[in-house]
Amino acid sequence: MTLALYGHPFSSYTQKVLIALYENQLLFEFRCIGPEAPAHVTEWLRRWPLRKFPLLLDGEQQQVESSVIIEYLQLRHPGPLRLLPDEPMAALKVRFLDRFFDLHVMDAMQIAVDSALGRLPMPREQGVAIAGERLLRAYDWLENELAGRQWAAGEDFTLADCAAAPALFYADWVLAIPEAHPRLRAYRARLLARPSFARAVDEARPYRPLFPLGAPDRD
Repeated sequence: MTLALYGHPFSSYTQKVLIALYENQLLFEFRCIGPEAPAHVTEWLRRWPLRKFPLLLDGEQQQVESSVIIEYLQLRHPGPLRLLPDEPMAALKVRFLDRFFDLHVMDAMQIAVDSALGRLPMPREQGVAIAGERLLRAYDWLENELAGRQWAAGEDFTLADCAAAPALFYADWVLAIPEAHPRLRAYRARLLARPSFARAVDEARPYRPLFPLGAPDRD
C-alpha cells in the first residue's frame, strides 16, 4: 500500500478527500490525527508545519489541500469515476463550484464554529449571525444554480460534489436550509445518500460531541 492519508474523520476537508478515495475504491491507510496517535501527529507536523489537514502521502511524495489531492489522485491513481472532466471548459466549471463550496459555504460555516471555540475576537452569537447571513446568500445562489441538475455541475458526480457534501452537511447544522430552497435541500439529501459520503458520515459519527454549537439529532 503506497497511499496514506493524514486527517481526522470529523474534518470536512478530510471527508472531501475520503469521498474521492471511496468513489474510486482506492486502497489507502488512514492515519488519524489525534491524541490517541501521537506518532501520526508528529509526522504530520514534520511534513506540514502549517497544521492543516488532510495530507496525502504517495510513497515519499506528499500533497496537501483537498482539491489538489483529489486532482492528484485522478492523475496518478485514476479510477473508473472521473471527478474532473477532461474537457477544459467543463473542468473549469467544476473547479469554480469546488471553490464556491469551500469559500462561500464551508468558510462561512467556520465563522460560527471558530467564534464558539474562542478563535475569533467576537461573541459566539455574533459569529453565528455573520455565518447565517453569508450562508443564506450562498443558499440563495445555489437554489437557482442547481435547477435541472442531479449533481452540482450536471449529471455526473465530480470534485464539486466532493466539496459540497461536507460543506452543506455542516452548514445545515449552523443554519438549516430553509424550506424555500427545495432544490438545495433535495441536493443535500442526495449527497447524504451517496454511499461514499454516507460512509464518511458514519465514520465521523462518534466525534459529533466535538461540534461546539451542538450537533443536531439528525443526519
